Amino acid sequence: MILATTTSTQDSGLLDVLVPMFEEQSAYEVKPIAVGSGAALELGERGEADIVLAHSPAAEERFMAAGFGTRREVVMFNDFVIVGPEDDPAGIATVPSAADAFRAIAKTQAPFVSRGDDSGTHALERSLWETAGVDPAGSWYQESGTGMGDTLGIANERRAYTVSDRGTFLAQRDRLDLRVLSEGDRALLNVYHAITVNPDNGRRVNVDGGTAFLAFLLSPEAQGAIAEFGVDRFGEPLFTPCAGNVCAVDSATPTASPAASPAP
Repeated sequence: MILATTTSTQDSGLLDVLVPMFEEQSAYEVKPIAVGSGAALELGERGEADIVLAHSPAAEERFMAAGFGTRREVVMFNDFVIVGPEDDPAGIATVPSAADAFRAIAKTQAPFVSRGDDSGTHALERSLWETAGVDPAGSWYQESGTGMGDTLGIANERRAYTVSDRGTFLAQRDRLDLRVLSEGDRALLNVYHAITVNPDNGRRVNVDGGTAFLAFLLSPEAQGAIAEFGVDRFGEPLFTPCAGNVCAVDSATPTASPAASPAP
């Protein structure tokens, strides 16, 4: 069974928990392909994956509207954070919103590293620049074209700002000199959906395998594992389970919010 998923689920270590659980209780062997959400959806569109786990809502909705997916369900959420060097040269720690933070970064031309890979994180970043009324360009703005873990590493080397999902940042922060400087804005909510792939996309689509993995992700066992993931290491979960959209993240302010991370 082929799972096309975001790099954040791999870089945070969540896949290392969920995949063995599923394989142990099923007859399937899972082949995860961790790429940006845009690339994951393209794999599903071409029938080269059986299920997609992504966090790029607008792209997912287009995918469903085009008939490439058969079922789309909320699995979990966390949030995005804007991280940067300890001395915060753009002064974003004191501004009221994520868009204001982006305006400050652009105004000071402080180094910023973008994923630049059509991932869910990259889509969120683009929307924040648009809200801020900024078209980022110049030597201060660089695209890594890599996953979240590698992008954090590049930002760390260049003492630059970047946007990260909280889970990956927490998982990587012990090797970083970056800290969370902007968080808590509603615009930074990060929702993960699982989508089963339409068998019409390709003759090799494993419908039963994709359906089984979706059922597993929504099961009490998997949701419990998501709720506990990260608690032993960080003192807080890296993701909040949300099967059945019980936390209302798709349409309203969630009834639960990701815990704020302590400064690294």
